[in-house]
Amino acid sequence: MGEYKRVEITEEAAEVLPGLKEQHGELIFHQSGGCCDGSSPMLLPKEDFYLDDNDILLGEVAGIPFYMSHDQFEYWKHTHLTVDITNGRGASFSLEIPLGKRFLIKSRMLTEEEAKFLNP
Repeated sequence: MGEYKRVEITEEAAEVLPGLKEQHGELIFHQSGGCCDGSSPMLLPKEDFYLDDNDILLGEVAGIPFYMSHDQFEYWKHTHLTVDITNGRGASFSLEIPLGKRFLIKSRMLTEEEAKFLNP
């Protein structure tokens, strides 16, 4: 059985991370719940975001932990997520916004084998 992941990142999206890590220190991704910032993954300084028992660690992308709220995870637990990036300014506090870019999520359903491993 292979190693299955819930979340991954594209090469293009990962390329902006080293500069942001250098500028802001330790970072986290948090999948937005879909209010004012839509459903975009937000990249934030770790020290600026309060994580609690409601937040679930889905994995790491490019060495950065990726979290989602428990309630939202219930909707997304059957999907594989990929962090990607596009040109354009999002309406969030995510750290890539000043670069004229914004992270976005692409999703697909887990395969049957992935689901057996990730959602036993």
